[in-house]
This record gives sequence, structure tokens and C-alpha cells, in this order.
Amino acid sequence: MQRFIKTWRKSQKIGNTPLSIHHYMKNKRDCIRWIVATWFGSGLLPKAPGTWGSLAAIPFAYMISVYTVPYVFISATVALFLFGIGVSNSIEKSARKKDPGFIVVDEVVGQWVALFPLPFLYKCINQDSFPYFLISLIATAFITFRIFDIWKPWPIRHLEQSIPGGLGIMLDDVIAGFYALIITSAFTAGILFIRNTLVF
Repeated sequence: MQRFIKTWRKSQKIGNTPLSIHHYMKNKRDCIRWIVATWFGSGLLPKAPGTWGSLAAIPFAYMISVYTVPYVFISATVALFLFGIGVSNSIEKSARKKDPGFIVVDEVVGQWVALFPLPFLYKCINQDSFPYFLISLIATAFITFRIFDIWKPWPIRHLEQSIPGGLGIMLDDVIAGFYALIITSAFTAGILFIRNTLVF
């Protein structure tokens, strides 16, 4: 945690204030909030923090999918969503800025929603052919989620603008994740159909 603080405290600014991130990390609880909100610092990377957050979400999704049963991944997503509401609300108030870009836990949850088929695919596919399907599924989930998150079709933009605080920050990305999930689910169904037809 101390390394995280030292890395960013000199260079990062919050909102329109001259205060560094270190100013807001007064105890371990604050540090944990910032680590989760920025998803281990990915939201503090320059240029397109939401994209960095989505990318940083993928390794965690993979590890949970491979080393646990499928429903653990879904449960972890729900838990992170609920925790993210409180964290985002707290950080937004500290930053004195509405939905600051460095909060990317919402992108993480949305990306995980788009990747819901991943653990089920892992359990169903022969491991020799799994890497090819894995890369295709992850790429599809990532690209479609980023498109919906940036495009913000109805009701995403409406929710983002009308719901304040942490819930508003989190909810629009979750909806974008569900839009992407429709496509990744269809993609997964196609993979399973090919598997059953051609017997991989």
C-alpha cells in the first residue's frame, strides 16, 4: 500500500485541486478504497483510464474463472458492484468532482459482466482448443463492452446523468456490460455449437 501511495502522490491531481492522492490516503481504509476505485492504479494511467481499467479487469476474471466454479465469478461481480458503490461514492466526494475518470471499478464490474460466459466456456471446452476460444471470447467481450460504454445507448446515458453518487457511477457500466453480454453469450453459444458439431 505504501508503494502505491509513493508512486502516485507526487504526480497525480484530484479534480481541480492542487492536492495529491496522498492527501486523501490518511489511513489503510482510505488506501484500500483508492486501490479498489482505481483498480490497482490502472485508472491513474494516462489516456483512456476506462480502457485501462477494462484491460486490468481481464486477468482477475480469468483467474476466478479457471480456479473456481462458475458461480463464484458471478458472486464476485455482484460483491464488487456493491462494494464499488460505496467506494465510488466516497472517492467522488473526496475528489470534489462528479464521476472522476480515474474511478474505474465501474469498468471492472462492467467488463466482468460481459465475461460471464467465460467460466462456463472453460468448463465445457477441451483444454487443447480452449486458448483459441478464450482469446476470441475475451476480445469480443472487451471490444463490445468498450463500444457500449463509450456509445452509451439508452438507458445508459440517462442513468449516468440522472442517478447521483456511487450508484450512478456503477450502474451505467453494468448496463453496458449486459449489452455486451448479449453478444458474448451468442458468441459462446456459437462456440459450443461448433464444438458439438465438429467435436474439438
